[in-house]
Amino acid sequence: MALNITPQEILQTLEMVEHENLDIRTITMGISLLDCAGDDIKVVEQKIYDKITRKAENLVNVGEELASRYGIPIVNKRVSVTPAALLGSNFKPEEMVRLAKALDRAAKTVGIDFLGGFSALVQKGFTKGDEALIASIPQALAETDFVCSSVNIGSTKAGINMDAVYKMGQTVLESARLTADKDGIAAAKLVVFCNAPEDNPFMAGAFHGVGEPEVVINVGVSGPGVVAKTIEKNPEADLGELANLIKRTAFKITRAGELIGREASKALNVPFGIVDLSLAPTPAIGDSVAEILENMGLERCGAHGTTAALALLNDAVKKGGAMASSHVGGLSGAFIPVSEDAGMVRAVETGALTLAKLEAMTCVCSVGLDMIAIPGDVEAETIAGIIADEAAIGMINKKTTAVRVIPAIGKKAGERVEFGGLLGGAPIINVNPFSARQFVKRGGRIPAPITSLSN
Repeated sequence: MALNITPQEILQTLEMVEHENLDIRTITMGISLLDCAGDDIKVVEQKIYDKITRKAENLVNVGEELASRYGIPIVNKRVSVTPAALLGSNFKPEEMVRLAKALDRAAKTVGIDFLGGFSALVQKGFTKGDEALIASIPQALAETDFVCSSVNIGSTKAGINMDAVYKMGQTVLESARLTADKDGIAAAKLVVFCNAPEDNPFMAGAFHGVGEPEVVINVGVSGPGVVAKTIEKNPEADLGELANLIKRTAFKITRAGELIGREASKALNVPFGIVDLSLAPTPAIGDSVAEILENMGLERCGAHGTTAALALLNDAVKKGGAMASSHVGGLSGAFIPVSEDAGMVRAVETGALTLAKLEAMTCVCSVGLDMIAIPGDVEAETIAGIIADEAAIGMINKKTTAVRVIPAIGKKAGERVEFGGLLGGAPIINVNPFSARQFVKRGGRIPAPITSLSN
């Protein structure tokens, strides 16, 4: 179906690009690797490398050509693949590390920014492949540059796999330890999900779900600066009027994203999937979700009223996107990654934003606790408790939640970590000093809520 863009829309989009930090955050090609599964690691490695480099051969060039043609920056070109735990059910952890390195080599060959899908789906239990993959995650992420990992430990339908939650607490901590000289960067490439979506184009949580086509193009659009500027220009608008202004802005942003997605789909001869309209911030000044909330009237992000303001923002963004496209998917809403948002960093530094407040905000944002640096002496059981809390919010509220925390080995609350690029840097936030050890060690599965009985 043709997408008709008016001259006025083009001018408005160019204005947003030039003055308000509008960009296409990512074009992500999803690739099914199910036909690469097998028992011989050498054969699987080669099949994976060959398929990714064949399918994504022109992804970067097409992205750059479209950015030049339309004048809209396309910041990242990425690939997501079938959850890697499905590819070798009899592989040992060391063989899973080899698989991650094959993915990394393919990513380097095609020139992409990140590759997601070193993943496992364990909301109801573990296969042998799941266990091997999770055991391999710390080494795999420490020894690769572009590979990202995610593990889904719960869902509204299945409940929460607390054995997996405990394993992931240990896995996050070990990933940070193995890259302590780089401020725990391996943990920054690892996400623990509840209700993980199969078509998410954003890293580090992207993977190509088993319900997806053989190959697909998904687009992630981001425009916090555009929304912040819209609110700044309307200081007298009441909250209902603000919601409508945000919806109209989200509509325009989504239209730009779908245009790029469909053009990329055509150029690569790959089906178009979805536009993920997530307000994903960057460390750049003026590209902040926290700034949007402050422009609504909060003295600082984290003040009382922040969760209500974020709820308004998230809902308006989703409504505007749904009006603009029949193919909105992924996460679509507002992200609150601390290290990637200059306004969030400022709020933490001034004491306005705490881990407890961030958890409250995840009830109404589109993901969860994201890119949060915590003290390096944290216990694995405490991380597991954080994961369990977020999973409970997602399970009960039938939404995606996630945890991406980075234990800063050798550092304490108030010090900083630095990752550079889109990952930014952040002050280290303290965690609750009281232990969750006995709770998370009980294991078993927290049952799904009564709302799961919806058939």
